[in-house]
Amino acid sequence: MGALAFLFVGFSAYTVLNKKRNLNVSKSELSIQEVTEDYFEDFMTFQAQVEPLNSVLVNVVEGGSVQEIYVNNGDQVRKGQPLVRLYNPNTELNYMQQETAIIEQINNLNKAKLDLRNQELGMAKDLIGIEHDYQDAHQLYELNKKLYAQEIIAKNEWERTQENYRFQKERIDIIKQSIAKEKQANRIQISQMGQSVSIMQKSLEALRKNKQNFLIVAPETGRLTSFEPVIGKTYEQGQPLAKIDVMKGYKLIAQVDEFYLEKLAEGQKGTVEFGGKNLEVQISKVIAEVKSGRFQVELNFLSPDISGLRQGLSFGVRLNLSAKTRSLVLPKGAFYAETSGQWIFVVHDDKAERRNIKLGRENPLYYEVISGLKAGEQVITSSYKDYISKDELTIQN
Repeated sequence: MGALAFLFVGFSAYTVLNKKRNLNVSKSELSIQEVTEDYFEDFMTFQAQVEPLNSVLVNVVEGGSVQEIYVNNGDQVRKGQPLVRLYNPNTELNYMQQETAIIEQINNLNKAKLDLRNQELGMAKDLIGIEHDYQDAHQLYELNKKLYAQEIIAKNEWERTQENYRFQKERIDIIKQSIAKEKQANRIQISQMGQSVSIMQKSLEALRKNKQNFLIVAPETGRLTSFEPVIGKTYEQGQPLAKIDVMKGYKLIAQVDEFYLEKLAEGQKGTVEFGGKNLEVQISKVIAEVKSGRFQVELNFLSPDISGLRQGLSFGVRLNLSAKTRSLVLPKGAFYAETSGQWIFVVHDDKAERRNIKLGRENPLYYEVISGLKAGEQVITSSYKDYISKDELTIQN
């Protein structure tokens, strides 16, 4: 009796533990799809917006308040065309003070150069007098030399003549050496002063050119955008004032979900539909900086015929991530949110049984089936929210 009771309890426990958790479900609440063998193409789609191929920022070089506005946002502007004039009295005064200081320094250097040349002129005049004294001493020396030989003049007078000639000769030699050194030093100083003057003149030109920075002009020809100045509004140095779209071609800008960051790379190709045609595009830049779960991708048009495009148009881009391959595929559905692709309900007649599966790649339409399913089998692809804990479903019409 004890043994029979033990067997009964064990059988009951086994039955309870292995009994499938079942739920009756109306067929109208389910979405049932067929597993098929087909060509699987790994692709993705996302929205992208047309923008000019190249844009130039217009920045404020010298900060100030808006004094005059010459153009409007959206206008076509030419390179060098005035856009707006700023005014800053403090900067204007500072420029004037700098300009005055530089001009004063240039004048001082020019005066110093003139003084050196006048000094050389004075030494040249002195040398003429010294040379005259030397010539007189030399002539007297030659004359008295003959007279002394003829015993016409006394010895002491001859000795004075010799001493004066020696003094004048040494004097002129020393003066000539001194003048040569002075000229050499003066030439070096004048050259350095000339270089300094040249640098200061360039600084003066740059300063006067900077004074023109209050008049902001277009750096390129194109369409003016993001231009919203107001009379009296103050802009800081380096602050962007506007953007000029250089209308020489277009590109696509897209914000893509961070899930695809590792799958996208420069050079990948895709298509967009425009004017009844498929235009080929190619990724030119992937900016791998994620903001709010998305990152930016730039694409260029490869098709030559893109006439009719204009800024602001939006396109759905189809991007091929791999070539077509023959695979077992499963239509996408809401079931994935609860199962993460690890299991699914497989339909047989009026029953649906839970089965473990393994999925691979995906595209906007299909999942690639690795294992767990066969071609022709029916599966439930709608949401499993209400019966995620069930093992079996009974499908009622």
